[in-house]
Amino acid sequence: MGRINLQGMGVALITPFKSDKSIDFDALARLLEYQIKNGIDYLVVLGTTAETPTLTPDERRQIREFVADRVAGRLPLVLGVGGNSTDMVVNELKTTDLSKFSAILSVVPYYNKPSQEGIYQHYRAVVEASPLPVILYNVPGRTGVNMTAETTLRLSNEFPNIVGVKEASGNITQMDDIIKRKRDDFMVISGDDGITFPLITLGAVGVISVIGNAFPKEFSRMVRLALEGDYDRARAIHHKFTEMFSLLFVDGNPAGVKCALNAMGFIENVLRLPLVPTRLTTDEKIRTVLKALG
Repeated sequence: MGRINLQGMGVALITPFKSDKSIDFDALARLLEYQIKNGIDYLVVLGTTAETPTLTPDERRQIREFVADRVAGRLPLVLGVGGNSTDMVVNELKTTDLSKFSAILSVVPYYNKPSQEGIYQHYRAVVEASPLPVILYNVPGRTGVNMTAETTLRLSNEFPNIVGVKEASGNITQMDDIIKRKRDDFMVISGDDGITFPLITLGAVGVISVIGNAFPKEFSRMVRLALEGDYDRARAIHHKFTEMFSLLFVDGNPAGVKCALNAMGFIENVLRLPLVPTRLTTDEKIRTVLKALG
């Protein structure tokens, strides 16, 4: 099994919808070309940002196949496969055609709040079922439970096929602890655009980005400069985007980035319930900042 290199910027791809809430495949095609031409390193398909819980199994299959066909091997693809029923996740891994993908990203089970031992056993079952390398995804703000550094390290030490963690706990001390104690080839990836720069200075390998949907060129350049140790130039780009970081998440994700992409002419500003577009005040602020960014 080949190792995937997750260094750099992966983009957590949105799902564009038409005004009737059906998937806008034309817009998705445009967005994919925009990402690839502007130098991103890999794509994450059907993650949180894709509004995956609102997609039917058939729609998820269509998106998987469409993205794989359009990208056609030009960059690595990571597929989101997660849930809060371990058996259902295992079944999805066993029955899905994963041949065009390089790794899976699997979130800590949400809503049912497992113990650390429950999280460990969940991922043990996932990694045993997965034909692809597995990236853990810790996002307690969404799942209701934090996967501790100890659990992350335990999993990474016991299962070589767990190749990294997308860390979105917001706890820099926890992330630093993982980076300090992890095995050499285990990759720590930022799950928050706003702390990507400081996290890379501590030893993270990059980011799975939301803002990269709209600013692939600029943000991947920031990541690359930081990885090269050119902190002054990387910090300048980071600071240029600090206002946008907060605006994109003030009304939830992906409402903010869909608003920005709509203002840039890529997509219609449509989400599926329970998610709704940003408030008018946020919309206006995003458009103002977009103008300033040029």
